[in-house]
Amino acid sequence: MPEKPSKSVSASAIEKHVYKVFPNDMNAHDTVFGGMIMAKCDRLALVVAERHSAHVCVTAAVDSIHFRAPAKGNDTLLFSLSLNRSWGSSMEIGARVVAENSYTGETRHILSAFFTFVALDENDKPIDVPAVVPEDRRQKRRFDNAEIRREGRLKTRAQLAKVTEDDRD
Repeated sequence: MPEKPSKSVSASAIEKHVYKVFPNDMNAHDTVFGGMIMAKCDRLALVVAERHSAHVCVTAAVDSIHFRAPAKGNDTLLFSLSLNRSWGSSMEIGARVVAENSYTGETRHILSAFFTFVALDENDKPIDVPAVVPEDRRQKRRFDNAEIRREGRLKTRAQLAKVTEDDRD
């Protein structure tokens, strides 16, 4: 049986995608609307997933969105996303967003999140994707941590299925 193809993390990664904050991005608290940041992360994660898989992909899950600090008016947001790991047809993409003060150069880590995407074939059925090859120590840590998060998602899904099944009795 032929070996499953693989790709490096850097083959699909997005580093420091720039988004300038404008007044229409602000919420009632005068900070950047979190939903806008989440939507941009989802779109960019899709690009990473499709680059890696070479197929149409859909969001299957969003885990652990952590807003660490607010972004403010006149900030520039820097989005970095990369594939952490793949399993069969699914892939985990990690997102990190940094707010940069364009005048001083000061930066703040404002968001971390994990997205799971599934690759689809021309009949909208899940299709296997290449394995991912970590290229350095940080990528290897992300690769290992992705498996821990996946195990947690699967355990939670099984527990919820059992509770739902128990409710039917």
